[in-house]
Amino acid sequence: QRAGGPRHLLPKEKKVLRFARMAPVVENTFLPVANNPHFPSEEEKTLAYWREIDAFQESLRQSKGKPPYNFYDGPPFATGLPHYGHILAGTIKDVVTRHAHQRGFHVERRFGWDCHGVPVEGIIDAKLKIKGRQDVLAMGIDVYNEECRSIVQKYTAEWRQVVERFGRWIDFDNDYKTMEMSYMESIWWAFKQLFDKGMVYHSHRVIAYSTALASSLSNFEASQNYKEVSDPSIIVQFPRVDEENSYILAWTTTPWTLPSNLALCVHPTLKYLKVKRKEDGQKWIVGKDRWAWVCSSIKKDQAKDFEVLEEVEGSKLVGIQYSPPFDYFKGTGKVNEEKCWRVVSDTYVTTGAGTCIVHQAPAYGDDDNRVCKKHGVILKDGTYMID
Repeated sequence: QRAGGPRHLLPKEKKVLRFARMAPVVENTFLPVANNPHFPSEEEKTLAYWREIDAFQESLRQSKGKPPYNFYDGPPFATGLPHYGHILAGTIKDVVTRHAHQRGFHVERRFGWDCHGVPVEGIIDAKLKIKGRQDVLAMGIDVYNEECRSIVQKYTAEWRQVVERFGRWIDFDNDYKTMEMSYMESIWWAFKQLFDKGMVYHSHRVIAYSTALASSLSNFEASQNYKEVSDPSIIVQFPRVDEENSYILAWTTTPWTLPSNLALCVHPTLKYLKVKRKEDGQKWIVGKDRWAWVCSSIKKDQAKDFEVLEEVEGSKLVGIQYSPPFDYFKGTGKVNEEKCWRVVSDTYVTTGAGTCIVHQAPAYGDDDNRVCKKHGVILKDGTYMID
């Protein structure tokens, strides 16, 4: 054969074809699957198998001695049944803890019950027809507490059934309750550590308060008695200090907070109109997007009864001083008169309702409180806040 030339077979060379031995055909490598499987039944078979081999506890036994993975899981209230939110959050928590186990950690998971708060007391109050603090004192706080403790395990079986059904691995047999002394002391200990490290501070925030319970309420507790009711709303004229016969129109659904008014809030980029009422020359400032609604509310015609003098952005109105509807606190030193009763701005103001100008009572509204702190109307420690 020449270099680079074609290769020729020698006379005695034979071309041999070899075939690999074929593996025997195996039928049903996997178990047959039904054409229309019933997934809930398949899930229940998996759950039954997990129970048979004690899968969750076995995973803990096999991982014992490995580095611990601490997962802090907020417990549900002991007084209600699980709903979609519990199932969604529980599934996410299960994914996190399973993943930690598969990464080589020992992950203890104990189910817990939140036994404190208004939900438990609400059930007992209804059961015993308790109207207020005096009824509790009359029957004895110790008796009342025992009544509350008695209902903590009311829905344990239902919770266990639902949580195990959606596949979450968690220990119900070794659960904890926030009313146990060991739990409460652990919370006190943790708080003391934070306090000693200077991580605890005083602050002020507007929250719901129950006069019957003489206690503040969480958002969840306050919403348990949420009702839609008809409530009075009014448009208020706030007279400007710098211009005679000129007013800022603000709308409020809480007229009972007007004695605590400390500011008016506009949106910095929304458009506002300065208009003049033809019948008496009175001037108003109002949000452009709500002007038609204002006119319909007071049964006036925009074109016939008013003249538009100017259109400005909300930021141009900031700093305008006005007289409060009630002057109880003028000259008392209880308010910061160099900052209060002026127009401020914030983007929480919307065009959805009212006049695009919001009356600010920082003792009663969370946004009001935040905005007034931002603009120095009140201080972070609550100074200059009136109620």
